[in-house]
Amino acid sequence: MTQYGRYGKLKAQPGKGNELAVILLQAAELLRTVQGCHLYIIGKDAKDEDTIWVTEVWDSKESHSNSLKDKAVQALILQAMPLLDGKPEGGTELEVLGGLGIA
Repeated sequence: MTQYGRYGKLKAQPGKGNELAVILLQAAELLRTVQGCHLYIIGKDAKDEDTIWVTEVWDSKESHSNSLKDKAVQALILQAMPLLDGKPEGGTELEVLGGLGIA
């Protein structure tokens, strides 16, 4: 079964990268209990501390969409939005074929 993935870039306002990363790491903790989420990785760009990369793997696009309806997830999104320097970039959708750590 092919899984659904996303890869995105979030650019924080100058000096706000760490604050944004903390919120996204809180989201990762919430997603531990959300059905359909296999992977949610938050990484800071090694060359730009205000650029955060998010990699996700889900059972399906529907599972991902359903996670965005969770009240706690919505609250974290509202916290993160004012920290962004423009709209999130990337948002590339992936057809996950497999790999190390992916069931």
